[in-house]
Amino acid sequence: MQQAPRMMKWLFTATMLTTSSIFMQPLAQTAKTKTDQQKMQWWRDARFGLFIHWGLYSVPAGEWNGNTSYGEWIRSTAQIPLATYNKFLSQFNPTQFNADDWVRMAKDAGMKYLVITTKHHDGFALWPTATTDFNVMNTPFKRDPLKELAEACNKYGLQLCFYYSIMDWHHPDYLPRRDWESDRSTEGADFSRYITYMKEQLKELLTNYGKIGVLWFDGEWEDAWTHELGKDLYNYVKSLQPDIIINNRVDKGRAGMAGLTRTGDFVGDFGTPEQEIPATGFPGVDWESCMTMNGNWGYNSHDQKWKSSEDLIHKLIETASKGGNYLLNVGPTAAGVFPQPSIERLRDIGSWMSVNSASIYKTQASPFKDLNYGYCTQQAIPGGTRLYFHVINWPADGKLTLPPMGNSIVKAYTLAEKTNLKSSRQNAFNTIQLQGIQQQPYATVITAEIKGKTIAYTEPLIEAPASIFIDQLPVVFKTNIPGAIVYYTTNGKDPANTSAQARSMTLRKSATIKAACFLNGKQISNVASASFEKVTPIPAQDVNPPSGGLQFASFEGKWDRLPDFTALSPAAMGTLANFDISMKRGKEEYAFVFDGWIRIPLDGVYTFYLSSVDGSRLFINDTLTVDNDGMQGEIE
Repeated sequence: MQQAPRMMKWLFTATMLTTSSIFMQPLAQTAKTKTDQQKMQWWRDARFGLFIHWGLYSVPAGEWNGNTSYGEWIRSTAQIPLATYNKFLSQFNPTQFNADDWVRMAKDAGMKYLVITTKHHDGFALWPTATTDFNVMNTPFKRDPLKELAEACNKYGLQLCFYYSIMDWHHPDYLPRRDWESDRSTEGADFSRYITYMKEQLKELLTNYGKIGVLWFDGEWEDAWTHELGKDLYNYVKSLQPDIIINNRVDKGRAGMAGLTRTGDFVGDFGTPEQEIPATGFPGVDWESCMTMNGNWGYNSHDQKWKSSEDLIHKLIETASKGGNYLLNVGPTAAGVFPQPSIERLRDIGSWMSVNSASIYKTQASPFKDLNYGYCTQQAIPGGTRLYFHVINWPADGKLTLPPMGNSIVKAYTLAEKTNLKSSRQNAFNTIQLQGIQQQPYATVITAEIKGKTIAYTEPLIEAPASIFIDQLPVVFKTNIPGAIVYYTTNGKDPANTSAQARSMTLRKSATIKAACFLNGKQISNVASASFEKVTPIPAQDVNPPSGGLQFASFEGKWDRLPDFTALSPAAMGTLANFDISMKRGKEEYAFVFDGWIRIPLDGVYTFYLSSVDGSRLFINDTLTVDNDGMQGEIE
């Protein structure tokens, strides 16, 4: 291996950043103590909750100066001056609000907990706080909706939970300001005073409304909030209610909209994917997908892009099958009622849940990978396991063939009617006869009970440090099937029990590896396949002498995608010792280009992770290597 240093030119571009980084860490979650596990149990069992975004932003109902695309961010996105936005106080009078109706609809839909926005980014407090006049008691309404919701939740057996925004566009000590707020000077602003104010509000919320199940933070991404502040706030909240569950947005560890927490000492009890369901489950990681019914969180009277009841129910099932919770949002009107399409969808979900909720509550993630006919959840029962198969695509031959596993079915039946079904087993496959069974709307749940824990005969894992290599590559094979032997091939043929037996190996040339699990000489799993390519390193470039630091250029503007920076004039240019976005001159919407050289000490395969809020790309030797131009995310 070549020992001389190599130099490689690289270019990093990012737009509309509040944070950006290049790092080499996997997503993970810090292990919890047994006590913490017990505190999480009710939430894990619940699986399904209601999110409610409600506040002053419901008054304009998504419309401002002829634009009808706004939601709960309307003050920022429509650039409404504070004095103008404050006038919504006198217009907020939800006389039709009935906490009993709201909670009853959630209960009937099969939801187990309710998360309400006590304070969103606009700073309006939905309770009679002593900390500010910008609260519900200074509206014509003059009632405490949180108190009424607490009473209704107690009546119907739902757990009340609170959303609270760290970001605050109203408080004079919150920083940073929006860059368009020329009427609001930052002179005299003290962020430490804002933190004191925030803690006083949280103390009210966690003292006056009984047991709160979850504190759902948001708005942590701005520069003023730090990891240290997040840890302090987490501990403060736990001091007020030790059993409360706190999401990971209290800290700075969230990896974009995917919502999971990066490795480190970040605090937070669960991850928060937003508007998406992770492609795979995360064993040992708690997470909750929050989603809208249409396109907005807060009420928008013009937004009629409603997801169908079928789609919402399938998302609930898919989330549970991957071991997560589903937090479904409703944006009530300024009158205090749920939009009619929301009511209809909650009713449809409730109808399905009324006979199928056992396949959602207290279940764990599916032991199987993708099923071509739907999804699976599982539940431990005395002496065995209950498998719930959610059949969405009905098999044409009337036979439900289960994935290969080491268990035989003891009992099979429909969950809705409890109709017993015939089953048989051949080799590793169980088959359930579905002829004559009436299909249920949205998804039919077929229940199979087995002895012991599920022994899924999944294909083996083929693991290597990367999919490319220079000289040689170590490859490891793994299986969790008791007693199974993994056989593999590198010649393109499917493995047999006469193929090479897999433990570990070293590749020295490009190959496609195929592997399968065998038990007692018979193949019991599908074939796994992975391709690895031997490559030539990117040529180094001589830079004599290399100069220290990064060349940077900052740009100001508003873009939906990364622009062509060569056609723009930079607002500032210079040299930096490291990544630094403090040169943005106070603008909220901006971009940076960093250009420099990396010293590569050895030939090898190097991995780059690129994380940004709204768009970034990484070029190496003028080649686009990482394209993260879009929503918040982390791309390898």
